[in-house]
Amino acid sequence: MLEAFEAGFRAWLMPGVSAVLAVVATYAIYRLTLAVVRHFSESRAVPRLFLDASARALGLVFCLLALSGTLKAATDDLPLMGAIQQVTTLLLILAITWAAVRLTSAIGEVIVALNPVLEGHWKRARKVETQTRFLVRALNILIVIIGFGAALMTFESVQHMGASLLASAGVGGLILGFAARPVLSNLLAGMQIALTQPFRIDDVLHVQGEWCWVEEVTATYVVLRVWDLRRLVVPLQWFIENPFQNWSRNTADLLGAVFIWVDYTMPVEPLRQEFNRLLEQSNLWDGKLATVQVTDSNDQAMQVRFLMSASDSSRNWDLRCAVREGLVTFIQEHYPAQLPRVRARLVET
Repeated sequence: MLEAFEAGFRAWLMPGVSAVLAVVATYAIYRLTLAVVRHFSESRAVPRLFLDASARALGLVFCLLALSGTLKAATDDLPLMGAIQQVTTLLLILAITWAAVRLTSAIGEVIVALNPVLEGHWKRARKVETQTRFLVRALNILIVIIGFGAALMTFESVQHMGASLLASAGVGGLILGFAARPVLSNLLAGMQIALTQPFRIDDVLHVQGEWCWVEEVTATYVVLRVWDLRRLVVPLQWFIENPFQNWSRNTADLLGAVFIWVDYTMPVEPLRQEFNRLLEQSNLWDGKLATVQVTDSNDQAMQVRFLMSASDSSRNWDLRCAVREGLVTFIQEHYPAQLPRVRARLVET
């Protein structure tokens, strides 16, 4: 045993030292080149963004390429040479897959950076961001699947199983399709949403009774930020099969209404004047719409609707609350007798 170990150590001494020196030299040259490129390039330049995103993965790829080249130059009769070459090839495939995923993600970040959200052009920027993130995640999943398959093909047992797998691919495909139906349906729904754009990043949605913003879009689900900072996670397939409200589909402008019940003896004109005064004093109103109408009545009171506009849903909510409070205070101070009341008549029998 000891003699075999000594013989193997002597046989691997020169090839091992050569492999270590090649890897160290390659890594040193790569780090020096990386430092020079970073020194003479701007931090927000497009090539720099790609380089920063994939620097570690590319360094590992170059080192493994140097190691693989050194091993191929050595003799094939070295002990464990086949196993070491297979492990090196496997690590190289995984490193290339990692680098491809990082580069693909960098493509998405570059596209989003080149289309910032500017005033008056937010719709196009959000559309590009949503489509890019959908497609980048789908492409990353495809790259990982291909890389994983290529890594498995380095094993001879898997290669021998290839013919049998192809023979039973029809049945296996059906079984896999039924088993992975939820995942595949969400992936297809993500592609459909990316192309048709029913919503975008930062859009305001009303989903299942919740007022929320689109915070994150993945390949299978959407993270919605509710107004009270809760997070609502919804599968993509749900948006294909169920209706939902998009409050910022074309524009963020929104109409808001305040309903107040008052007695029939309440004159509407003072309410209209007070409503206009409250709007003019508020910086939340966009100045587009202000309407007062009697929209309903019953045997006890009448309903007055105060309709107003704002530039977005958040300002609209704050404006409605402020107007409601101001109108109630106005009625309490100037027309307390015109608040809703229940009338009754006493009749002697």
